[in-house]
Amino acid sequence: MVSRSVITIGGSLGAVAALQRLCSDLPSDLPAAVLIVVHIGQHLSDLAGTLQSRSSLPVITAEDGAPVELGKIYIAPADHHLLLLNGTSRLGRGPRENMARPAIDPLFRSAAISYGPRVIGVVLTGLLNDGAAGLAAVKQCGGLAVVQNPADARADSMPLGALQSCDVDYRAPVVELGSMLARLVQESAGPPLPIPPELGLEVEIALGRAMDSPTLSKIAEPAPLSCPQCGGVLSEVRSHPPLRFRCQVGENRKSSRQEGVGMLIVSDEAQLAGSSLRSRASLSTAGHTGAPNLCVVSGCSRSSSVARTYRPGPYHRGRVACSRRMRPKHKSPRPTGPQSRCSEISDRRSRRSIPEPRTASEQPSARPPTTPPSPGRKAG
Repeated sequence: MVSRSVITIGGSLGAVAALQRLCSDLPSDLPAAVLIVVHIGQHLSDLAGTLQSRSSLPVITAEDGAPVELGKIYIAPADHHLLLLNGTSRLGRGPRENMARPAIDPLFRSAAISYGPRVIGVVLTGLLNDGAAGLAAVKQCGGLAVVQNPADARADSMPLGALQSCDVDYRAPVVELGSMLARLVQESAGPPLPIPPELGLEVEIALGRAMDSPTLSKIAEPAPLSCPQCGGVLSEVRSHPPLRFRCQVGENRKSSRQEGVGMLIVSDEAQLAGSSLRSRASLSTAGHTGAPNLCVVSGCSRSSSVARTYRPGPYHRGRVACSRRMRPKHKSPRPTGPQSRCSEISDRRSRRSIPEPRTASEQPSARPPTTPPSPGRKAG
């Protein structure tokens, strides 16, 4: 009999208190490995020590290439994706997912690929919807989906997103999750199911694989949207729900080297700008035939299959314009507001032509001085 031996847990806002209660309820002889991801970002934290004070199981911070053993709890380190591949913990520096690294979805996907029906995915309290796509992948590979009751969560966005993404097997408050997981790992796992190939590619991206247009086209279609953080081209992932987008440029080039902060920002921003231009050029020459989108610029009737976010100023942020808006006779709308008159006057002054100085030969001849009329005589 093959039992469920892997428990993956993810949470965000309010998850530390929930994990303290959950880990305190897990038995010391738990026949499963527990892997936890909390949105801690780049900040170093002692989450392992915090949970160790309440847990009877050993709690350690995961290391790259270390074997994963049963009866232990592994915590994702700061600024690294935690993945489980064939009994080994891997740390990836791939792009952020759902604006987080470490993120929950990469852990859930990697565990689903390696262990299939032996995985139990748990989504705890948190904002946004990280973990929804990963929990759907766990269900797609035959595992069990467990969600904290949204009414019991401090932030119900992540539990609600998980409930909408797949058919959840169990939903319970945090006070019941520990005993429930101890009971579920004793049950036999279901039959293995085929693994979707796109899951493997997303796991490789989380590990740090370079992502270009041909690679991203295997799992997503270009969309007429731009990334709000780097300006790269967004692509809509085919497998949904939930609806997801991936940035072709991404943030996988940021913080790739442990150097000085100043040099790191300059070099990464230059690479980011170059990658954005290359991604747009590759999409324009690939013959993309997506649905056209009308330009919102006033007086423009053009359409473009690959559009970008139009950001001329604070009055029009977030709107979509065609990529040819900078050509002649393609004027942007004039902003309206208290500053519009001042900007208009400044533009007029800047467009005034300044006459060139005349040469000596071009100077007008001096007029002869006129004598004032004498008193009593009219001026002729």
